[in-house]
Parts: sequence; structure tokens; C-alpha cells
Amino acid sequence: MTVPAPPRPRRARLARAAAVTGTALAMIGLGTPATAAPARQVYVAMGDSFAAGALVLPQSDLFTCARSAVDYAQLLSKKIKPAATRDVTCSSATTEDFGKPQPGNVFGTAKPQYDALSRDTTLVTVQIGGNDIGLVGLATSCVNLLPQTGIIDAPLLGKSCKATSTEGGVDRYARRIDAFAPTYGTVIEQIRHRAPKARILMVGYPTGIQPGGCWPFVPVLPQDADYVQGNIDRLNTRMAEQAARHGATYVDIRTPSIGHDACQGIGTKWIEGVLPTVIDNGIAPLHPNAAGLAAVVPRLEAALRTPSLQDSRA
Repeated sequence: MTVPAPPRPRRARLARAAAVTGTALAMIGLGTPATAAPARQVYVAMGDSFAAGALVLPQSDLFTCARSAVDYAQLLSKKIKPAATRDVTCSSATTEDFGKPQPGNVFGTAKPQYDALSRDTTLVTVQIGGNDIGLVGLATSCVNLLPQTGIIDAPLLGKSCKATSTEGGVDRYARRIDAFAPTYGTVIEQIRHRAPKARILMVGYPTGIQPGGCWPFVPVLPQDADYVQGNIDRLNTRMAEQAARHGATYVDIRTPSIGHDACQGIGTKWIEGVLPTVIDNGIAPLHPNAAGLAAVVPRLEAALRTPSLQDSRA
């Protein structure tokens, strides 16, 4: 006759169960036997003069890229504190300069911006396209020191740049922007190829001028002011579309900059006019001043707090 073993004490059974449970949790990653080290954060900033902060003082690279030491990449880095920041933004850059050396604005040569990317890159900001389609050139061509006369097509009597750019019923800038749009998708895919783990933020362009303009404070005729801003908006829309299509995040700067355009007064405007006011630390005409660069940072921080399209597709 076999004598049954005495029952184990309840405390021993509970201890064994706890040990088994702890092992299982550790195996599936839910236990907390050790805290994993945070991943190394590497931030790469790419783009043109709107990202570089052309001639906003102090300059970190005056002669090659006219890059400010207080551009939004540097300001964002102070907030998020990455292990490494590679700011390769460069005034006058086009998307072609992402893949090839760029001649300096005064002298020197900037390396291809794609070269700053690496497989350990975790964040990339990109603001580009304005020079590809000639936005600043368009705005400059619309400067008109003469008042509107009603004879807007007469030479030297308030000729409209909108009329010139849409002669024959063809809007040349709208066509140029639409043809350029797929390049944003190419840029995103090129970045992802070089930096597959990176969060990609495509940064839009700000509001440049208020509806109807403010001639003569900014000497652009009312219809031309709306034409210029309409093309900025069109470029932003195409950038946002391509960002969504390719799993990047579009960062809207147009909306928060309303009321801070070149028509506003000192201390309010984020974009300088044709004649910059040095008081706002902005020397480049029709470009962001120091406040305009700083205003981008909260929008980038907000974007980083939201899930990315790439994450949602994973």
C-alpha cells in the first residue's frame, strides 16, 4: 500500500508559481528584470535657405551655405538632445544638391546632403522645393515700385507678374509645381534607403504675404501677392500629398505663420520683406528672420509626439 505524499505548504506553491510567471513574462518581454538602454538618437537636417536661416545671425557657415547657428535644426536639437546632430541645410539648395556637391554661395563647396544620412539616423527634417520651382525668383519678379494704374499690362505702369506668368491661359508656375511634385516622393524614398529607421518630417513653407498684399509696404500688387501666396500654398499641398503617399510626416508651417507674414510690423513678422529690418535679425529679403526659425520648433515637437505614417504601416 502506497502512502500518499503530504501536500506541499501553500507558501511553497505560491513561490513556485511566481517563479514560473516571472520567467514567462521575461521571455515575452513583459518582465522588468533589467532596463534596456535608450536607443542612440541621430538627427539629420536637410534643406534650403528657409531651413538654413540665411543670414540670420550668428552664422555657423556664412560663405558656403549661409547657415545660421540658430536655425530650427539647432534649436530643436537643444530640445530633444540627440546623441548627434548633422545640420547640412544650405542656402540656394535644390533637390539636385541632395545627391551632388553644391557650389558655395560665396566660395567653398558643400557635400551632397544625402551623405549626412546613415543607417543609425533616427530623425530627418527636410524643407526643399522652393528653389527647384523658383519661388523666390517669382516673388522678386513681382516687386513693383509703381502703383496699380488699371492698365496693368502697360510697360512701366504697374505691370502684373501674374498676368505675365499666366499669358495664353497657361499658369507656368502651377505647371512647374505639379511636374516637380513626384520629386518629393523620390527624396523620401532616397532618405529611407540610406536611413531605414529614420522618422522623416517634411517641413512646409510659411505664409509669405497677407491676402491682397500691403503695397507699398511690400511693393507687390494685390493680385500678384495672392498669386505668389497661391503658389506657395500649391507647393505645400503637393509636398503634403507626397509625404502621405510615401509614409513621411508633413509639418504645416503655413497655418501657424498666418498673421506673421512680411506685411506685419517689427516684432510680429516672421518673414522679412523686400527691405529687411535688421532689428528682427533677418537680413535676407523674403526669408524667415530669427523669430520665424524659432516658430518652426513647436510644430516639429508636436509632429514628433504623434504616430508616424510609416509606423502605422509597419
